[in-house]
Amino acid sequence: MKTLLLKNCYLVSPDVEMENASVYVEGDLIKKIFVDGDELPAADEVIDCNNMMLMPGFVDVHCHGKSNFDFCDATCEAVTTMAVDKLKEGVTTLLPTTLTLSEEMLTAALKSAREYVDNGSIGCKIPGVHLEGPFINPKALGAQNPAYVRLPDIEEVKRLNAIFPVTKISYAPEVEGGDKFSSDLLAMNVTPSAVHTLATYGEFKKAYNHGLRNLSHFCNQMTPLHHRDIGMVGAGLLENDVYIEFICDKLHICPDMIKLVFTLKNIEYIQLISDAMRAAGMPDGQYDLGGLNVNVANGAARLDNEALAGSTLLICDALKNVFEITEFELKELVKTTSYNQARALKLEKIGKIEPNFYADMVLLNDDFQVEKTFVNGVCKYSK
Repeated sequence: MKTLLLKNCYLVSPDVEMENASVYVEGDLIKKIFVDGDELPAADEVIDCNNMMLMPGFVDVHCHGKSNFDFCDATCEAVTTMAVDKLKEGVTTLLPTTLTLSEEMLTAALKSAREYVDNGSIGCKIPGVHLEGPFINPKALGAQNPAYVRLPDIEEVKRLNAIFPVTKISYAPEVEGGDKFSSDLLAMNVTPSAVHTLATYGEFKKAYNHGLRNLSHFCNQMTPLHHRDIGMVGAGLLENDVYIEFICDKLHICPDMIKLVFTLKNIEYIQLISDAMRAAGMPDGQYDLGGLNVNVANGAARLDNEALAGSTLLICDALKNVFEITEFELKELVKTTSYNQARALKLEKIGKIEPNFYADMVLLNDDFQVEKTFVNGVCKYSK
């Protein structure tokens, strides 16, 4: 069994910050953590981290595209390019995310994910996919295509899940059948999440009573906080056990709101996401999202009507943003990049650097830029 030793790192893991630490890996698992002064074992490969930050590999549960490819291009090339290039921002586990499209189009996308995994997963791990839509409120479209909006259909989900695991579905809980849809999804081990919704707090609670515990791209395309009805934003702040996805690019969410949410919300339930579209990692210009024209200028992706159309955000930059805005300790913020996602989706042995967890790790410099990314103890990206 191959062994790896990462020495002289600034180890950052949930509730842990440790200088001059070393991490010993056997095969695909972390075997032991050594503190400064410990005698270090021999290993097949030794990497000196030069006191750079070593964190658990990031988990992006909401990402549509990267490097001019979109998951809904429905090709193995698209999925592979996304999965390989996401390593450059420290992502080791990825949920490729769909759009509101026809079942035929969704089927093709899931088949491409199946092909990627069957071919050996040369980039990120892809344990499943995230369906954003098509079961959304047509009056809260954002950048979703109205032509394909439809009511929740658990049989459609079952058909798609038979092709490749559907790990998470974002939908509107107030639409017909939406409250019970959460319990139907949970019975399939699919995580229900709410977004593209005009639900009142009362309508949210109906779905909450059926097991809804996640809100996708929090604050965006959901009912805002109001003093007569706290809506979905209020629900995310009030309900302690509800996970929220957060796009911390300082555009979808302004810095003051980022600071407010991190102040009010238990950090154990915040998940940083990219919600990236195909222009992530690409220059400004003209792109598309689900057949809709997207203009990217200064890194901001917008439809012709000026509505935001996903982001070009990298997860490593999202972490840098919240570190600078909130001034929280890294041992707290690191929960938002992987461990909270793993808990929300019940992904085992992911999100911590400690014995018996997978050796999914990212090495970052002082500017939060990625130097190396490891998946199952193998360096799959080096700057």
